[in-house]
Amino acid sequence: MGKILIVGGTKGIGEEIAQLLENKECVIFSRESHNVKSNNHTHYQIDVSEGEFPDIEDISAIVYCPGTINLKPFRSLKIEDFQHDFNINFLGAVKIIQHYQRALSKSPDASIVLFSTVAVKQGMTFHASIASAKGAVEGLTKSLAAEFAGKINVNCIAPTLTNTPLAQGLLRNEDAIKRSNERHPSKRINTASDVAKTAEFLLQNNNITGQIIHVDGGMSSLKV
Repeated sequence: MGKILIVGGTKGIGEEIAQLLENKECVIFSRESHNVKSNNHTHYQIDVSEGEFPDIEDISAIVYCPGTINLKPFRSLKIEDFQHDFNINFLGAVKIIQHYQRALSKSPDASIVLFSTVAVKQGMTFHASIASAKGAVEGLTKSLAAEFAGKINVNCIAPTLTNTPLAQGLLRNEDAIKRSNERHPSKRINTASDVAKTAEFLLQNNNITGQIIHVDGGMSSLKV
């Protein structure tokens, strides 16, 4: 396996993925400075929205982790909110994939892992902006999986609420965590490890492509 590019690999789910892959050769992008914890890892301080990326040879996988949680009533959302969520969740992934597609296609076990949300499949109040952006990510996943078939596996993970720094506003105390747990058939929300282990699995050469993998405690498919 060649180098694994983890975009947004210094916090939350991305950081957990990087830790699981500490023995793999990884290149990590993030907007903030970062000291890598593995000798196998290299970090670049990069703002994906600027679209200026280093050349990476021998790349075998892309994991695009950046996301947003912007929950507001529809009447309170501004066009700028939709644009912000779309730019980070969707266009950032497009820029990364377009830049590294040629290098990635040279790998015999190439893979792309993107991230959506359970709110795309199960309509949720106050999710209009983020669910729209992540819906575009799911569409991109299916389209690229077809276009790259036989060359690059493309899959997407759709988690439920995950206990990461990004979700601190929703999980502000023990009562909020308990209420969130109770809304799930599994009776718990995700840990970052739940989602990261799924990403690690999808990076293996396992003949899986074009799939939206729901790591959501049964929320998208069960009513109990």
